[in-house]
Amino acid sequence: MAKRIGKRTIIFDNKPYIIGYGSVVGKKEFEGPLGHEFDAHDDDSRFGKDSYEKAESSLQKIALETAMRKANVNENDINMIFAGDLLNQCIGSYFGLREKGIPLIGLYGACSTMTLGLSLASIMIDSGAADTAAAITSSHFCSAERQYRFPLEYGAVRPQTAQWTVTGSGATILSHKECKGKPYINAVCFGEITDLGVIDANNMGAAMAPSAASTIKHFLKDTKTTLHDYDLIMTGDLGKVGSDLLYELLESEGIDIRCRHSDCGLIIFDREKQDVHSGGSGCGCSAAVLNSFVMHRFESGDFNNILFMSTGALMSPTSSMQGETIPGISHLVNIKI
Repeated sequence: MAKRIGKRTIIFDNKPYIIGYGSVVGKKEFEGPLGHEFDAHDDDSRFGKDSYEKAESSLQKIALETAMRKANVNENDINMIFAGDLLNQCIGSYFGLREKGIPLIGLYGACSTMTLGLSLASIMIDSGAADTAAAITSSHFCSAERQYRFPLEYGAVRPQTAQWTVTGSGATILSHKECKGKPYINAVCFGEITDLGVIDANNMGAAMAPSAASTIKHFLKDTKTTLHDYDLIMTGDLGKVGSDLLYELLESEGIDIRCRHSDCGLIIFDREKQDVHSGGSGCGCSAAVLNSFVMHRFESGDFNNILFMSTGALMSPTSSMQGETIPGISHLVNIKI
């Protein structure tokens, strides 16, 4: 059974193995540096649907079905799905997965939802409450922009600190069965809410970086490990501004991750050619990169032991209009093979 060590970290005895994964992205993401890594893409931002919200639901359905095909499982084999997105009442997930007939636990962790879902699914697997479970999330540039900022038709000028919400989805399927040669979730670390007073909705990196720094620091302390024990420390969607701030915050604690750090928001787009300013963001950013680039590196032997974090900004249009700050949160999964 799982055991808690330190303040926040849970290590699993019955390792949840990753038996299938799937990723799907939009046109802009496919044209980026990782385009060849993704399982599917579409040149139509609506994915053949009549609204951006319905398109986002389609993203989740495609990602899950891709992961199921790779895992050689069907709907009857999956005991539960952990899913969420950025839309009000998580309609991207609920409408995308409503026909699957699989028990669904809806989550809202903002852009931290991928690792939040993986963490909870892993606990269910380790405890024996599930034999097979899935974690999935998504985001869509157009649906997120008109919910959190401005209608696209408004044509607002985005500052250089802004990030481009990824149109994409990623799904991971976990199993209790030991699968030699496949990666597994070794441990998870849940983050706490951090808030340094950022109020700019166009500077998500600054809002989320403190939570990422806190989670890294606590995981290393809980596990009594060092940076040298890991091939990579990957954050979800801090972008350039957030990554630089993360370095500063950790270096003030005597921790230098520069040589081992990568950020999904920095590698999914070409910042010089694609005009995404500080980089990528959104639930689909870390989900798509994890379920393509990262998994492929485990298969090739480039990765053996990594820390993977998704970072979320816990804001809403209501809180912003009421002058609230933007708290951040970050959850971590330790993936090994």
